[in-house]
Amino acid sequence: MELLISSAIGVLTAAGVYLILRLRTFAVVLGMTMLSYAINVFLFTTGRLVVDAPPVLQDGVASYTDPLPQALVLTAIVISFGMTAVVVMMSLGAFLEGGDDRVDMPRSDRIPPRDTGDEGA
Repeated sequence: MELLISSAIGVLTAAGVYLILRLRTFAVVLGMTMLSYAINVFLFTTGRLVVDAPPVLQDGVASYTDPLPQALVLTAIVISFGMTAVVVMMSLGAFLEGGDDRVDMPRSDRIPPRDTGDEGA
């Protein structure tokens, strides 16, 4: 079980880092999402992988699962969803303004100069 979870965390992290290093903003957003998934799974596994154990102490229970990582993962999911929404809106705004979603292009190469109408003044 531990090998499967650690392999999943490694694959999610590798995919996230690879996508973050791409030159398109959509790939960067997907990479950040993959990294947040990897971190959530890592936080969840820090509470010990116990099957059929309650998350809180009860009378007559010998083993239990630590509830703190579960609370941390719930908080991290909400925060990562909000940050993903912010990054998607920023990348959409950059795409609409610049006409391209490449990360490495200078702004002057993407947008032609605007005609302000002040040539005669």
